[in-house]
Amino acid sequence: MSTPDHETAPDDATTAPSQVTASIAVFRIGGLAYFGPLMMMVTALILAGTSLVYLGWTLVVPLVVAYWMYRIRTVADADGVRAVGTFRTRTFTWADLRGLSFPRWGSVRAELTDSSRVRLPAVSFRDLPRLSAVSGGRIPDPYAAGNATEAASSDSPGT
Repeated sequence: MSTPDHETAPDDATTAPSQVTASIAVFRIGGLAYFGPLMMMVTALILAGTSLVYLGWTLVVPLVVAYWMYRIRTVADADGVRAVGTFRTRTFTWADLRGLSFPRWGSVRAELTDSSRVRLPAVSFRDLPRLSAVSGGRIPDPYAAGNATEAASSDSPGT
């Protein structure tokens, strides 16, 4: 009998998700997003086919966009966060983090104690449980807090 390639966690009620600590979390743009540069390449091939001399440069644009999508990421570990952006990389420790902001039409921003803001590429609100686990609870998990509230309200006697 063969063993599975992956290990499964024990089905133990004492293990809470907030106790599970991850060593590192990498947040990247999803693979489905690479469909955009692929369609850009198809369009660039059509344009370059009409006039390679004048529109041949359009073949480079999808490659640059795909590389940019591959490059930007946020890496979080027990020590802190490294945000890799388009032109620079910012690193800060968990002690430097004051909070997170979630603008309506933008990416998540880390607000630091020196009043500066750092954009966290590829991080969204749904990634907070992973970020909370990596930070060791320094960033609260809103889903766990909501589940605890629901469990407390269901334990109280109803009318």
